[in-house]
Amino acid sequence: MFGEHELKTQFIKIMDKKIHLVEEPGDKILYRRDETRVLIKRGKGKFLILPAPAEGYGVKFLFIRLSERIAIPPKERLVGYLSAPIDVSVMSGDLEIDRFVVGREKYTLYGEKTVGVIARYHESDFYEKPPDSPGIVKLVISNPTESWKLVERIVFPIRNSVMFYEENRAYYPLIILLTKEIYEVNNTGNPPDGTLKPTHEAEPLPNFRMRWS
Repeated sequence: MFGEHELKTQFIKIMDKKIHLVEEPGDKILYRRDETRVLIKRGKGKFLILPAPAEGYGVKFLFIRLSERIAIPPKERLVGYLSAPIDVSVMSGDLEIDRFVVGREKYTLYGEKTVGVIARYHESDFYEKPPDSPGIVKLVISNPTESWKLVERIVFPIRNSVMFYEENRAYYPLIILLTKEIYEVNNTGNPPDGTLKPTHEAEPLPNFRMRWS
């Protein structure tokens, strides 16, 4: 699914979407996906299908609500995985020719009603191992305080985030949640597993202080 594909007549299934490539005269390929049409002239660049952060309608944050709240003792940490939504980016060389959402889209208002922002919304269990999901977040919850802390959701920035992938799974960068007085989230830009391929050069995003109430 993810990675380089040959420019030849073929169907490529991407979860609930289907891409159709059709060879045409003059060393051209017609790309079709739903109502989207792009005529591609063969060149030196690769044809790639890559995971992308779930920005959907242009949101900057991903909001994941945990199915079960997590209580963290003082000075302890917990490492696990969440399922997560993703978008898909189609690249011809270094040009994005198509981008689309897979699965069901959900959004929510994060923050105060008058000054909040729209975020992509998802609900997930907390897993010890990577779940059977197209999109995955590896999450480290660290409690540096002297008090027990409760975690019921994670909100982190995703705009322009690097993604990491293997053939049938996509991963967000390693996410670290520090349960300080004001919870702080770090999209590290680092791969959750050293064997995964990055979609582009990895860079961390600024730390995000998560509003809890």
